[in-house]
Amino acid sequence: MEAADIAFIIIGFFSEIVGTMAGFGSSTIYLPLASYLFDFQTALVLVAIFHFFGNISRIAFFRHGLEKNILLLFGIPSFVLSLIGATMVGYLSQTLLEFILGMFLIAISVTFLLNPKLAFPVNQRTLVLGGGISGFITGIIGTGGALRAAFLTGLKLEKERYIATAAVIALGTDASRIPSYISAGFLSEQYYYIIPPLFAAAVAGSYVGKKIVTKIDQEKFRRMVLIVIILASIKFIVDGIIEFLV
Repeated sequence: MEAADIAFIIIGFFSEIVGTMAGFGSSTIYLPLASYLFDFQTALVLVAIFHFFGNISRIAFFRHGLEKNILLLFGIPSFVLSLIGATMVGYLSQTLLEFILGMFLIAISVTFLLNPKLAFPVNQRTLVLGGGISGFITGIIGTGGALRAAFLTGLKLEKERYIATAAVIALGTDASRIPSYISAGFLSEQYYYIIPPLFAAAVAGSYVGKKIVTKIDQEKFRRMVLIVIILASIKFIVDGIIEFLV
């Protein structure tokens, strides 16, 4: 195993710790760094596979937080609308959408930080609407973890329920995109050997993340997630501005 492979696995491990703690974001951290070690297509599919392993690990470690009602009402609209959003990629400006999404997420996250008692009502309408909007945006711009996290955090779910729910919904996205990447020839056979170590790194990262999460009280956990959402939102805004200027 070469130095680049070892670095790739180590970065994945730490990315998964952050992703487990925040309920999203491992790919946001991992993919840009992985692109320096491999060509973009190889990095994309390997990170997607790693993300799949990470979500399975989170579901296993936080399975007691799974709630069928939330998964169905939030997850199904998210999946359906993501497919619809994917068909509209060529018709809408992704640069503008990234900028608007970043501004929206910062506004909503700051609002929740300044008003800790504020929360979305946990009812069918809110769950379906939140799942549908986050899924639609995911389909258009290719990433929806931050928006999904904002909705789920706004419901003030217990941290175990939040992480488990986010992982199941993200797993559905992974399961649909990985076969597409592989069938398109993104992953050469020469990189198959790195998949087992990636699985081990994902499980280990999720485990360490879980241990940290269990030691954080609920309100501190919620603030931490909101801060991570703001950081991800700044990236959306900066990327949108750069793409517009280019």
